[in-house]
Amino acid sequence: MTENWHTTAVDEAAMVEIGEKLATVLMKGSVVYLTGELGAGKTTFTRGFLRGLGHLGNVKSPTYTLVEPYELAKAMVYHFDLYRLQDPEELELLGIRDYFHAQSIVLVEWPSQGHPLLPAPDLSLDIRLLDDGRALDFTAFTEKGQQALQQLSS
Repeated sequence: MTENWHTTAVDEAAMVEIGEKLATVLMKGSVVYLTGELGAGKTTFTRGFLRGLGHLGNVKSPTYTLVEPYELAKAMVYHFDLYRLQDPEELELLGIRDYFHAQSIVLVEWPSQGHPLLPAPDLSLDIRLLDDGRALDFTAFTEKGQQALQQLSS
């Protein structure tokens, strides 16, 4: 049931715009994995996503806090950054299961650090650095992810 879509972002504004567009088509209850090397633009993409849902404040990477919550009109959004996670069991101490519910959207940077405690994603985004921007490879794993990806790519 996987579906893929590839696009590029020539600059930060383009990354933000793609994030904004995904926010308008992704349903509540969705989980999105964000992968890519340090500095690839995962948090920039997330900033666009949150702006697309009406967030006007700053968006910082939750590298040290592990999670930043955003209570927005459309959904409760949780932005995880698991880069510094030493042991996936630390997620149990955070009450990880409480973040994944029908009214939330969860974005997870460095999801491999949380395996096997994280639920499977509806959608994943792998960001690769290019000489002139970023390559964005989206993969949908569920019907919910496929619907969002079809709308995003049209």
